[in-house]
Amino acid sequence: MNITTKILLTLSIAAGVPVAIHADGKNDFNPIQTGVTSLGIAPDARGASMGDLGAATDPDVNSQFWNPSKYAFAYSRGGVGISYTPWLRKLVNDIFLANLAGYWKLGQDDNQAVSASLRYFSLGEVALDNAGDTGGTSLNPYEMSFDVGYSRKLSEKFSMGVVFRYIYSDLGFSESYAGDQSTGASAFSADISGFYTTYPIIGRNECQWSWGFDISNIGSKVNYNHGDNPAFLPTNLRIGTSFTFPLADYHNLSLNLDLNKLLVPTMPRRDDFEDGTDGEIAYVKAYEDWQNMSSIKGIFKSFGDAPGGMSEEFKEISFSLGAEYNYNQQFFLRAGYYYQHPTKGNLQYFGLGAGFALNVLRLDASYMLATAQTSPLDQTLRFTLTFDMDGLKEIFGRK
Repeated sequence: MNITTKILLTLSIAAGVPVAIHADGKNDFNPIQTGVTSLGIAPDARGASMGDLGAATDPDVNSQFWNPSKYAFAYSRGGVGISYTPWLRKLVNDIFLANLAGYWKLGQDDNQAVSASLRYFSLGEVALDNAGDTGGTSLNPYEMSFDVGYSRKLSEKFSMGVVFRYIYSDLGFSESYAGDQSTGASAFSADISGFYTTYPIIGRNECQWSWGFDISNIGSKVNYNHGDNPAFLPTNLRIGTSFTFPLADYHNLSLNLDLNKLLVPTMPRRDDFEDGTDGEIAYVKAYEDWQNMSSIKGIFKSFGDAPGGMSEEFKEISFSLGAEYNYNQQFFLRAGYYYQHPTKGNLQYFGLGAGFALNVLRLDASYMLATAQTSPLDQTLRFTLTFDMDGLKEIFGRK
């Protein structure tokens, strides 16, 4: 087993997900298999505290991850945000995700924006004490991505956005003496998104109702080990809605819902085929077809390819439900819940968080409470520090 495979297997185990098994001993656990899984980790504290959602919430600096088309509706001229997440901290203390994001609005009509983000996921130090002729060395695998985006209002209520992304995943090492040599893998992808918002009058109150979608990571496969181990990118469809209404003067509450589905075909399993030679032949062919399938074909194949039919397809949809209370856009309290079917990953947890904003900066924090007692994702913390460009201009006296 090569080093890259070992690390991928370790990451799968580190997910801490219980396996669903029938009384007859059949294993029902069959999550979608992708490469560069860190691309699916929520980078910011605000979205994480509401159960990992953000397709239709009010725009902020980290909309690049959730729905970049929201930048066209941003209230501020620009902003920059830095986020930090210690990952799997119940198991290790050196795995983390760092994210830098920002945007700037263009033109006099306040209807378009450019944006960018840089994320770095470090897997910490991996010791190779039993690596034979490597002499007990170690390596520091990591994954990173850099992207730029553009969003524009197409009407007073609707905007769309696109993002182009470069991805690099280095899960091995390349010393010439290494007997199990592997190299980093690169990939390119794009996102397309839309955002619609309106302000209905309910009773005597003006409310806000928004809808959004984001199809992320549409692109090439990531080819580990010189192309010997191609993997699908975590192409994802996110659809969400948000409803905000005033509780009293300066007091507002928003209710939010996101649905997610990975647009990646399900990897065939031997258990889903008949016993005997015929079943083995059919399985090998199905696996080869899956491995050689293009990423674009895989997007369409992801609908209707589950062995259990439509009931199995619905299991691939995860949902996030969250709420955000804010006082005068200065103090925020948030809570939410994320659910993923047990056979598709079994990630189920509550999110809690708070934020405090001034003219120049905003500080947000979130805390994850996993419902599975043995989950290493339990007690995950996230911190986000955001700088507002309009506030900085006021400080330095610029108009």
